Formats: sequence, structure tokens, C-alpha cells
Amino acid sequence: MAAADAPITPEGQAAAHAARQAKLRKRSSGRLMIFGFLSPSLAILLFMVAYPVFSLVYYSFFNFSALRQATMKPVGLKNYTFLLSDPELWERFVFTGKFVFICVTLQMLIGIFVGYQLQKNFRGRDVIFTILMMPMMLSPVVVGFLWRYMLNSEWGIVNFLLSSVGLPKVDWLGQTNAALWAAAAADTWMWAPFIALLATAAFRGIPETIYEAAEVDGASPAYRFFRITLPMSAPVLFIALILRLIDSFKQYDLFVALTGGGPGSSTETVSYAVAKTAFSYFYTGEASALAVILLLIITGLSLILVRHLTKMSEKY
Repeated sequence: MAAADAPITPEGQAAAHAARQAKLRKRSSGRLMIFGFLSPSLAILLFMVAYPVFSLVYYSFFNFSALRQATMKPVGLKNYTFLLSDPELWERFVFTGKFVFICVTLQMLIGIFVGYQLQKNFRGRDVIFTILMMPMMLSPVVVGFLWRYMLNSEWGIVNFLLSSVGLPKVDWLGQTNAALWAAAAADTWMWAPFIALLATAAFRGIPETIYEAAEVDGASPAYRFFRITLPMSAPVLFIALILRLIDSFKQYDLFVALTGGGPGSSTETVSYAVAKTAFSYFYTGEASALAVILLLIITGLSLILVRHLTKMSEKY
């Protein structure tokens, strides 16, 4: 009789059972060790994220001011209905949407173009790359004040250059549309290098053999870019798009330094309105409700984009 056909003795069954139990104990102890190492970080994360979000949602259902905590009264959904029926708030949403669309579009186009150029090996590439990354290292407040001085209607460098070529001066920060484009230019100057950085890394990760095969087949540079480079780097570029969308929706400090929300309140973003409501008027309940609305919008957009990113990753 072959060894494989031999009957399993009770001693063999016991040994196999003991081996399985030992393997399960080893696996469970490994999981406990992993959880033990991760638990401090998870606890900090829960405290830093879950507690503030819970408090934000909780206070949004109260008529509450941080200066008068003893007078906190539950109001249900009145804070939300009041905000959503306020025409000024909708104007801020419209302005924020315009700003996000202009910024993200410009940053993606410029970042992809610059990244495509920087993927090539040429003399001085590292120096140019380092210089281009410098705006990204600055604080948004510093960038805002820098562009505020550059765009000054009287002695700013931008109007000086316009007047030197015979063009009229522009009151960049005194008109709503001009201030919108000025803020978009400042934000693009700061964050287009971030897109270029990710795009360069994605482009350089594409195997050269694919380009060589396409070149042998007679593919033009434009065909290679739109049919090879962009599709194969799409997941990384999509991540960059998601990050910039989220950050642009939260933009606050740039407008504080650049326009101060003016002229009037025409350049106040939704985040600016949250800060103003909470820390200038001290309507903490309304500010919490507005922050929850903004959080839901950003979360919804992120979920939609992440779903598309998952499908894109499976495809490529």
C-alpha cells in the first residue's frame, strides 16, 4: 500500500490538530502585536479627528456662542435652514466654486506641462526643478502678502510692467473679478509645482520600452503623450487632483492676507465665512453648521473621485 493511502492514526490526527492550533495562536499573537503597536497612533487619531468632528456636529444643533456657553439652547435644524436660505452664503459658495475650478484647472494644466518637460534629462534640470519647488515651501499667508504687494494698484510691480508697455493700470484687489483671478494666480503660482512634482514622478515611472515600441510603430509625440503618458500616469494625476480639490475648497489664509475678503465681502470663501462667523461674530452654532455643510460637500466629492480612482487603478 502506498504511503499516501495509509490510514491516519489518532496520534497523527492529534499532531495535525496541535499544529493547526499552534499556527492559529501564532497568527493571533501577530495580530495582537500589530494592534498593540498601532493602538497609540489610533488613539491619537481618534482624539484628533473623531472628537472634533463629533463636537462640530453636536454644536451645530444648538444656538451656541463660545462667549456665552451657559445660554446654549437646542434648536434642531434651524442653523442649517437659516444658512441654506441666506443668499449671501450662496454667493460665497458660487465664489468658492469659481475659485476652485479656475485654480485646479490651471494647476493641472501647468503642472502636467511642466512635469512632462522636467521628465527629460537635460543640463540644469535639477536646478530648475529646485527653483520651481520653492513657492510650494512658503506659507499661504506669506504668498498672500507677497502677491498683495505685487498687485498694489499704485506701486505694485505688475501694474508697473503694464504701464511700461502702455497698458492701463488695473485695480487688482479692488474689483471682484480681478481679485478672483489675482487669488487664482497666487494659488496657482504656489501649488502648480506640487502637481508638476507628482506628474514628473508618474511620467518617469513609465517604462522606456513602451515609448520605444510606439516609436518603432511610427507613433507621433502627441499620440504617445495622449495614448501612453496620460493614461498610464492617470492614477497619480487623479490623486493630485483630489488633493488640490480638497485643499482649494478649504482655502482661507490666502484670502485673509491677499484681499481680506474684499472688496466688501465679495471674495470671502466658505471657509472664510466659517472663520468669520465663529471668531468675529462668535455665532459658534451657525459656524459649526456651516463647517458641517462644507465637510459634507468635500467628503461627497472625495468619495466620488476616489471611486473613479479605484476603477482607474484596476484598469491601468
